Amino acid sequence: MPKGLKGYLNSGYFEAANSLTSKKARHRIVAYVESYDDIYFWRTVLSEFENDKRYFEVMLPSKGNLSRGKKSVLMNFLEGEPLGKDMIACVDADYDYVIQGSTAQSKRVLESPYVFHTYVYAIENFQCYAPSLHNVCVSVTLNDHRIFDFRGYFTQFSEALFPLFVWSVMLYRNGNYPKFSITDLNRIADPGGFNVMDPEPSIRNVKRKVHTKINELQRLFPEAKEEYLATKDSLKALGVTPQTTYLYIQGHHLFDTVVSPILTKVCNLLRQERQNEIYHAKAHKTQKQNEMSCYENSQQDIKVMLKKNSGYMLSEQFRRIQSDIREYLGTD
Repeated sequence: MPKGLKGYLNSGYFEAANSLTSKKARHRIVAYVESYDDIYFWRTVLSEFENDKRYFEVMLPSKGNLSRGKKSVLMNFLEGEPLGKDMIACVDADYDYVIQGSTAQSKRVLESPYVFHTYVYAIENFQCYAPSLHNVCVSVTLNDHRIFDFRGYFTQFSEALFPLFVWSVMLYRNGNYPKFSITDLNRIADPGGFNVMDPEPSIRNVKRKVHTKINELQRLFPEAKEEYLATKDSLKALGVTPQTTYLYIQGHHLFDTVVSPILTKVCNLLRQERQNEIYHAKAHKTQKQNEMSCYENSQQDIKVMLKKNSGYMLSEQFRRIQSDIREYLGTD
């Protein structure tokens, strides 16, 4: 095994390995990802591009140690660009996409033809893709009653947060992020007490916190108006709209603090509705007990089903990843 960079293999190694196989054997392309959860996501992305000539092997950066994360993946091309046609890196975009090369890491992610990113902040944002959340509820509760408008709610949530998100990106681009970090943004992007039947107060709560923070930032950076407007325009040009801000905030925060609690409350109501239907059905007691037991045993865990959610495959951002892979492979 060649030494590679700090113990890592490089694309040349895999090219040599491919050259030693039978001409009829499928060409192997190694795709390094950040974590165990990323393996399933990028497998979903790359499967479409496998055929009788090539296949992808999605793996973590190193089998020799337990180092994980984006930096570990990107170590594979810090020196000499060892990535290549037979070894690629697949990472969460984080802020690297929206800050557009303002840091060395962002430049590497955006400029290397062998690094692919999610466009949204992380795979968790895809899992929380609003148009698909009703289907997640159905998979959890086996109740297809639409009692909550996820698309409408996250449109309002995003519109409330967008002005402050522009500030966040601007300050990360110009190096002033210690004054307003992603962690600070997360605290404001917490809807707080959420009521399925009356979600408006949670949106108003976000708007209130956004307004307060923007006033504070405007006092701190009184000359930032032109830069703010330019950042806003550039974000929209990147496909970041006021209606889709939720896709670009920190993925773990969105998944754990925003979406999961909302799904839990919606699913609890759907379960209760189904259980009431069984309880009030015209049937004898034993039949009702059997039906209730069957229903309860068929329900699924919310976070497990959310992680398995693939409704994001209909999103524009997912199609952009597919387009990047097609370009790399030289396919139509």
